[in-house]
Amino acid sequence: MTTLPDDGISSPPASVSAIGMVRRLGPGLITGAADDDPSGIATYSQVGAQFGYGLAWTMLFSLPFMVVIQEISGRIGCVTGRGIAANLRRHYPSWLVRAVVALLLVANVVNLGADLGAMGAALTLLLGGNPRLYTVGFGILCVVAEIFIPYAAYAGLLKWLTLSLFAYVAVVFSVRVPWDEALLATFVPHLRFDTVHATALVAVLGTTISPYLFFWQSALEVEDLSRRGARPLCRTPRDSGTQFLRIRTDTVVGMGVSNVIAIFIIYATAATLHANGVTDIQT
Repeated sequence: MTTLPDDGISSPPASVSAIGMVRRLGPGLITGAADDDPSGIATYSQVGAQFGYGLAWTMLFSLPFMVVIQEISGRIGCVTGRGIAANLRRHYPSWLVRAVVALLLVANVVNLGADLGAMGAALTLLLGGNPRLYTVGFGILCVVAEIFIPYAAYAGLLKWLTLSLFAYVAVVFSVRVPWDEALLATFVPHLRFDTVHATALVAVLGTTISPYLFFWQSALEVEDLSRRGARPLCRTPRDSGTQFLRIRTDTVVGMGVSNVIAIFIIYATAATLHANGVTDIQT
């Protein structure tokens, strides 16, 4: 019988440099950036416009939960070589799998509709015209890109597109922000037990910890294995130390960037909309 090391996990080679780790960022970073999708941006903007800086602390509160569940999702894909849905199919009754996938399908369709609609509305602000036509155009563009662009090129494109989110950082540093108030609200939670704040908290947590992100990061790990021609860790357990370190770094960076950007979105709308009495935005 072949025996493994004590914990079955080998240590990562010393040659893994910081630059090498940055270059290997992928599924976690892309998933984290996807969490700041148009519907998420709308939610954070509504929170900033309505409550100012008061709910910025929720981004720090949700970060550990995001990191843990997304890292587990990534590990599932890397260890088994299958996504979450495929693993559910292997280990659970078919009726349960169908129910879970049906719920995910409904959630994803609603989320896609909100995202495409928000993109159409944003383009209307820039160019004018019919937002519905823009929404349909964005939908067609996304489908074509998914089908015809190879995974490696598409993943690389998405990774670079995450830089666009830093536009919100630029906004914050170009307007007047009362930093003492903003930082106090971010690091010292002020809980208010009323319907409005409870609803906002549920909305923030719901858009931050979204079910489609679990499935997506797991599936991206499977795609990454296929692209590299590598085998899942269930067949190569000695590689687990290196791969788990990569997944953890990728996830921590991705979710960290996601929530930092979300904080800056709240700051930006608090300093511009809320500060000027605009507290109810619908699009």
